[in-house]
Amino acid sequence: MIWDKFRRQRGDEKTAPPPAAPVPEQLDDVDPSEDDDGGGVPEGAEEVANEPWRERAAAVIPGGSSTGSKRVEALYGDAPLGDTVPTHYSRARGCSLWLVDGESELEVVDCTMALGSVAIGYADGHVLSAVGQAAALGNVAGVPHTLEVSLAERLCDFIPCAEQVRFLKTGAESVSAAVRIARTYTGRDRVVRAGYFGWHDWASGADVAGIPRSARADVVAVPFDDVDALDRAVSDARGALAAIVIEPVVERLPSERWLARARQLATEAGAVLVFDEMKTGFRLKPGGYGELSGVEPDLAVFGKALANGFPLAAVVGRADVMDAARRTWISSTLAGETTALAAAYAVLDWHEREDVCATLATIGAALRSAVDRAIAAAAIPGIRTDGLDQMWRIVFDDADVERLFVRHAVEHGALFKRGAYNFAALAHEDAIGDVESAASAALVAIREAGRA
Repeated sequence: MIWDKFRRQRGDEKTAPPPAAPVPEQLDDVDPSEDDDGGGVPEGAEEVANEPWRERAAAVIPGGSSTGSKRVEALYGDAPLGDTVPTHYSRARGCSLWLVDGESELEVVDCTMALGSVAIGYADGHVLSAVGQAAALGNVAGVPHTLEVSLAERLCDFIPCAEQVRFLKTGAESVSAAVRIARTYTGRDRVVRAGYFGWHDWASGADVAGIPRSARADVVAVPFDDVDALDRAVSDARGALAAIVIEPVVERLPSERWLARARQLATEAGAVLVFDEMKTGFRLKPGGYGELSGVEPDLAVFGKALANGFPLAAVVGRADVMDAARRTWISSTLAGETTALAAAYAVLDWHEREDVCATLATIGAALRSAVDRAIAAAAIPGIRTDGLDQMWRIVFDDADVERLFVRHAVEHGALFKRGAYNFAALAHEDAIGDVESAASAALVAIREAGRA
């Protein structure tokens, strides 16, 4: 059984993940059930299949995608797209995506890695093996699965601040759960936040429609790494402070004083310090930037790379603070669904076998250097890379040049994230040259068109 096969015992010899299992090239290869009496191609289906996916998506999905950062305008900018720029994918493996629109297909190196959710690689054999075994045994039931316990125990070994764990599915709901736990633990309402924490009411800005003023009445946003603003917000709370919620890394590392001061203020106020380690957990260190900096929060939330793209998030923290979850209501039917738990268990095998985070830093540095070389060769001003090696950005002074770059780059074989992080994965190790070639070709096309 999966929870027996992968169970870790202290002192056991570490073993390498098994080789990648074969994966069908396309789901279409699977024969339909003989009992399926709905056979045949629906009338008009062939014509629909040849329409651009972006048009089909816009007709049935508000905004064209259920994820804001995957909308066409988020990927490529607001200007109309040409027919050569695909917007959807049909399959992914390693660091490659096969992008499709109509009948055309284009293989590209993905530098976004599912917005940072995949740090090993798409369709990793060890992860898929664990997921397949979990699915075959029944992925959800009316009682908890033993794997929920085993994974929680293992996370407590990996993450320094973790004494207890609650599982959820997304970053937004896990950080909202952390806020609810903090409010329950302290008996207070005020939250001071710095960073991005998803789409829930308390975390949304004043310009987001559909949110009553009351939802934000006890939430104060302060700029990232602004110690003076944090001091004022905590002082203004006057004993009502429940939590300081911080995204530890926002485009750059914080000053040394930032997190240390947040820790001091939370302790002095009797409030809960929460770190959102969605992007940084199991990427900079297993315990995220909190582990790297040595500043320990009371609660932290993890997701994304935790399960290599499978839907799983976790709230972890001090046992006395986490115990407040029993005195409030935080629940999700699929929180303990086993395929995602098994994926995370397999990811921990990777981290136990090797220093994944250090390898990501090495590969990320190589990716950045490749793009830096392309920028230098093109001699186009106002373009540079910044950020961390594991999570880095290409920064453009001219938004039109940025828009043209991401469009030309995908046509030449690489998908870069516009206006946000690109993420290194283990699977990028052999793709450095392809990334440099695509970036170079995109910049040459911009220069030759006289747009820079």
